Formats: sequence, C-alpha cells, structure tokens
Amino acid sequence: MSNNPIQIRIPPQDIDAERAVLGSLLVRPGAIHEISDIITARSFYYDKFGIIYDTMIELSLRSEPIDVLSVTNRLREKRRLDQVGGQAEVVDLAQAVPASTNVRYYAEIVQKKYVLRELIKAADNIAEMGFNESDKQIEEILEYAEKELLEMKSRPQSRQYIPIKNAMIDAWEHIEKLHEHKGGMRGIPTGFKDLDDLLSGLQQSDLIILAARPSVGKTTLALDIARNAALKHNQSTVVFSLEMSAQQLVNRMLAAEAQVNSWSLRTGAISKESEFDQLQEALGRLSSAPIFIDDQAGTNIVRMRSIIRRIRAEHGLGLVIVDYLQLMSPMKNYDSMVNQVTEISRGLKGIAKEFNVPVLALSQLSRAVESRGGRPRLSDLRDSGSIEQDADIVMFIHNEDKYKNKEERTNIIEILVEKHRNGPTGKIDLHFDEAKTTFLNLDKGHNQDQNYQKPAASDKFNLDEF
Repeated sequence: MSNNPIQIRIPPQDIDAERAVLGSLLVRPGAIHEISDIITARSFYYDKFGIIYDTMIELSLRSEPIDVLSVTNRLREKRRLDQVGGQAEVVDLAQAVPASTNVRYYAEIVQKKYVLRELIKAADNIAEMGFNESDKQIEEILEYAEKELLEMKSRPQSRQYIPIKNAMIDAWEHIEKLHEHKGGMRGIPTGFKDLDDLLSGLQQSDLIILAARPSVGKTTLALDIARNAALKHNQSTVVFSLEMSAQQLVNRMLAAEAQVNSWSLRTGAISKESEFDQLQEALGRLSSAPIFIDDQAGTNIVRMRSIIRRIRAEHGLGLVIVDYLQLMSPMKNYDSMVNQVTEISRGLKGIAKEFNVPVLALSQLSRAVESRGGRPRLSDLRDSGSIEQDADIVMFIHNEDKYKNKEERTNIIEILVEKHRNGPTGKIDLHFDEAKTTFLNLDKGHNQDQNYQKPAASDKFNLDEF
C-alpha cells in the first residue's frame, strides 16, 4: 500500500476576484454595463456567486436599482436567498471591494479562470472518449477533439460593437469602391471576366456546384479558379482531390501557369530553353501560392471539416474546392446512393456556412444528358435532387466539340449558370486550350484576348484526353 497522500487538484479560480466583481456592482450599479460583455453567470466558480450575478442582470434589465436591499429582496422572492448564504453574504460582498473602478479588470480575471476550467473540462471529455473506446468512428473523435481545442483558442475575450456612424463610413467606402469598378466584385474572383460579371465572384457561405459529364473539363476549370484566387488575389485555397493525386494536380497547374504543352511536361519532352525558363518562373509563383491539396481518396465530411479548421487557424481561408462530390464517403452506410449524396451535399453546405467561405464542389451528370443530347438541365444532376436544393449556384460545362469531328472543333466551351439563388442565370463562353489544359477568357465577339494564343497544329490533342 502506497504511503503517498492523494493529491487533489483544485480547478483554476479566483474567489477574491469574484467577490470584487459582485461587490463593485453593489457599490457602483452602473458598472454592470462595463462587464456584461465579458462574463456571464457561468463564469463564476462558486454557484452562489453566479446566482447573485444573474439576479443583478435581471434587475438591470428591469431598470431597477442594484444594491444590497434590492438584490436581497429579489433573491428572497425567487426563494434563493438561503442558497447563496443569506443576506449576510450579500452585505459582506458590498464591504469587500478593493476599488470599484477596477471592476473590468476583476471581471477579466474571472473570465480567464473560467476559460481555463472549460479547457480542462474539454480535455477530460476527450480523454473519456478515448478510454471508453466508443462506437464512434475515429475521425469523429479526432474532429471533436480538434474542434473543442481550436474553439478555445479562437474564443473572443469580449463581444465587439461599433457605432452606426463607423458602420456608415465603411458602407460608403464600399459603395464608392463598387462604383469605381462599375459594380465591383463582392466575392472571390474566378479569373474569368464574364463569369465574374455574372456572379460577382464566388460569395461567402455559398455552395457552388460545377457539373459535367466525364472528360469535359471540370477539374481543369476548378484548378484555374484555384490558381487565380490564390495567385492573383492571395486567397488561401484548399483543394480536396478524391480522384487525382496531388502530383497530377500540380502538373496540370504548372503547365497552365507556365503556358507550356501539358503532354510534353508529363512525358519529359520539354526541350526549348524558353519553356524551361517559363516552368521555373511558374514553379516559383506556385510554390509561394496559398494552395493546400488533400488527395486522400474517399474522404468524408468530418475529416474535411477538421482539415479546413486547421488550415483556417494557421493560414486563413478563402475558398474550398472538392473534386468531386460523388467520390466522398458518407459517415454511415446507406441503402441508396441518393441518401448518401444527400448527406454529403448538406454537409458541404454546412461547411460553407460554418466557415463562411464559398465551397466549389464538382459533380457528375447522369447519362441522360448524352442520350437526350443538347444542353444539361438541373434534373441531370446525378444521384440526388438534394444537390440542386442545397446549392446556391449550379453551373454546367457544355462542350459541343465532343459531338464534332476534329477539324470542326472550335474549342469554345459554354458555362451554363442554371441556378443562381441570389442573382441572374445565364451563359458565358470560354476558350479551352487543349495543349496547356487551361481555360482562357474570350471577349464578347469570341475574339482572342491578350492571354489567348491559338495552338499550333502540332499542339492539337484529343479533347477527351483532358
């Protein structure tokens, strides 16, 4: 039998600071407005002090005085006076005030101790989940643990408020900026002028679905948007690639950024000195871009949320891209693909709202669009009507070239915005550079813009390759 005494660890608390807060409010009732944005009744270690503080808040909301008599009477009415130690306890608080003008300082001490206790509580819950070996999946346990700790780290010390005068100044500056840019860009630019004009960029908390049949250019367009957002606008962008490896994505982005032949890059056939120079410059730009790639196959919403939370805490967050929706794993087994995709689409919309960022999710279309011919419809979204319901924007890529002979192809691709919850729908045209696997802007007359160079005959490839 051990002779070592059992050590009992007392949770963080400062009873003197708690007494000083309550005493200051009894001596100077108006001080409650100085600290009500810092602490709540739960912040107090002693339950009886929390009851007294809650009573003071109640009196303040009723515009009644806060003093020994009013607090005592209200506690008696609620039959809680004995619970806090009687009238003598309230009188003692009023007599134990070092300096009522320091009430905010005392309140900050009380809140700090409360946050530390909550941290210990969260850690205990995490440890309990580990010891119990619960039937939850390991991803759910890890996500819960990470969420608890990161929320502690990001918890504000107090709620902030601003006078309406300041808000009006910010609003006017925003209006002027929009006017200067002829309507301006409210969201994250995609880098494609006509698409940005139609959508005003990708908006915070929106779920944007980009859908097409296989080998039409979904991934290419998504990577172009990622490059433009990260390189040109310094938006931290997370790409979840469930189909292609990180190296494959990097090769595509490198070819597009360097404007070199993608197939030559993939086969090591780069020979021109100028192309090596272009690659080195593009490599330097991309290596410093805030783009983060996760290429684990079959990832799920819980794991995705955990990764996004870490990246946001360390690097900030501007845009999330998922390639593609139907390859994600559900959190439980379903008897139909429809229910599985419903869980995933609602989870992606939840991520967009929780992190207040646009989520661009790629999706497959059903074979009906090919058997029917013509342009895609919302009803062609594969496996679930919930995708259409959850999405704020639904865009399709339509490629008439797939139905033409090689010599008849124009490489003009249509982007069809068929659903736009907060704005207009419409169609825009882009040029698809097959050799460099990238989309390029066109002007209204479908003429070449400054970024577009017509591929040489030797650069012609089968569009289905990409």
